[in-house]
Amino acid sequence: MVAVTPKIRVLVVDDHPLLRDGISALVNGRDDVELCGEASSGTEALDRQRELRPDVTLMDLQMPGMNGFDAVVAIRAEFPEARVIVLTNYQGDVPARALLKAGASGYLLKSGARTQLLDAIRRVHSGATYVQSEILKDFEQHPVSEHLSGREIAIMRMVSQGLTNKEIAKGIGVSTETVKLALKNVFFKLDATDRTQAAITATRRGFLDL
Repeated sequence: MVAVTPKIRVLVVDDHPLLRDGISALVNGRDDVELCGEASSGTEALDRQRELRPDVTLMDLQMPGMNGFDAVVAIRAEFPEARVIVLTNYQGDVPARALLKAGASGYLLKSGARTQLLDAIRRVHSGATYVQSEILKDFEQHPVSEHLSGREIAIMRMVSQGLTNKEIAKGIGVSTETVKLALKNVFFKLDATDRTQAAITATRRGFLDL
């Protein structure tokens, strides 16, 4: 009698039904992978994890209530053996590093899901870590992740919105000189020469998505 290899059971977590339907269509019908459940929030994902014990969980980041980052942390804290692939629109090495450090086993952009998702599921299920090639290139370009403080990130968000130093200072309740000093530190960390270059770099690398 030939032994039947169990299928890889996948839980998909996303607040958009169309995305969940697309993942379902991509996964179901495969010989080795099947969808075992769905969730639309981080809180629901944790409940489904307890109920279904999936082999691999696909996790969106931006959801109402508990977001994907907090859900990854919560799931890994309760189920250290859980394997979670972050499936997101957030590009850049910064959010990817943060999620992998938090316990995710993979990081995949939604734009690459159609061609790379099944390979990512299989590799993560086997115990490997999967990071999309575009993100890996950012890792190679920035082998050491620069750290921006919460205040520096808040200031850069305002810079990207076109606010002046005076407007930023008023918005966060500090002096204009404090804003100037923070920007000087950001320029150094991001190897930028001015506000525009710093805003572009911070956006591209995903600092403003944290």
